[in-house]
Amino acid sequence: MDEAGQGDRAEQGAIPIRAARIQDVAKLADVSTATVSRALATPERVSPEARARVLEAIAKTGYVPNPAARTLRSQKTYMVLVVLPDLANTFFSKILRGIEETLFEAGYGMIISDLDGSPEKEAHFAAFTAAGRVDGAVLLNGHLFGQSREGEGQPARITIPLVALCEAIPGADIPQIEIDNRAAASRMTRHLASLGHRRIAYVSGPANNILERERFQGFKDGLEAAGLPYDPALILPGDYTIEAGVRAGQDLVARSTRPTAVFCTSDEMAIGLMRTLFSAGLRVPEDISVAGFDDIEFAAVAEPSLTTIHQPRRELGQAAASALIDLLQGRSSPKRIRLETELVIRDSVAPL
Repeated sequence: MDEAGQGDRAEQGAIPIRAARIQDVAKLADVSTATVSRALATPERVSPEARARVLEAIAKTGYVPNPAARTLRSQKTYMVLVVLPDLANTFFSKILRGIEETLFEAGYGMIISDLDGSPEKEAHFAAFTAAGRVDGAVLLNGHLFGQSREGEGQPARITIPLVALCEAIPGADIPQIEIDNRAAASRMTRHLASLGHRRIAYVSGPANNILERERFQGFKDGLEAAGLPYDPALILPGDYTIEAGVRAGQDLVARSTRPTAVFCTSDEMAIGLMRTLFSAGLRVPEDISVAGFDDIEFAAVAEPSLTTIHQPRRELGQAAASALIDLLQGRSSPKRIRLETELVIRDSVAPL
């Protein structure tokens, strides 16, 4: 038989290369296999130096952890459910990034549920959670599964740790991460009044939303602090969407007597409102000043750039994920965490 034939047979009978094992990683990183497991599952229990060696060894060996075996040993899924009311809302983008990067550092993955106002979806994810398909959940929808925003109804029996984010859930004995919406709205209203505006319109959020209730009270606080009367005719309904801002703009354009400033309780509504004013030949801020709330990515690049309340969205997500990780790993977490907001002054607001 020629050498080529022998080579072919050698290739056919070659022994496959063995997949890297956790022992290989431990040997290369000069740590125990237990340290490798901890570096992957609970990295906060491993020194940064040891974890760096483990990650480098994993990269060199090509070791792939077996998630099924890991779950079987620990009785954990290492997954967290994040419940959103509306994934299409750009407000949630940085919040999700903050949650994901914090969970990743702790060895957890993330599943996003977009409820989109669907009771069927909520029931599905409540059952999903109750069945132990995830280790914990971050709730941004403003209520517990099975309960309304007003606390009506029997909440679903969920035994995993929960954290509420942005929208506080009254009466729920879980960590709640938020900003002071009332104080922030008051600050914006007082800023508009300080520039000489006396007729300040307000575009609201959904009536049954706790954020709306707090921001509306802050708006009234700001009027009172500035010595301005409250005028129900200057309150326009909204729901935090661009479309609601368009409708509010159409309302204002049709009026013979218009406000000199408008405070929209979301940036999306402010952007929709400005677009409608422009279409009608009105100038911002020369004819009407417009302010928003949230400081989403589009606020800084809108034309004109939008004066707004900055929410530390990424930090809010990080704080919520950190609180949940504390609970998952048997540590206590504060029941209420409030992060600071900031008044961001840009071009859409001018003195009267």
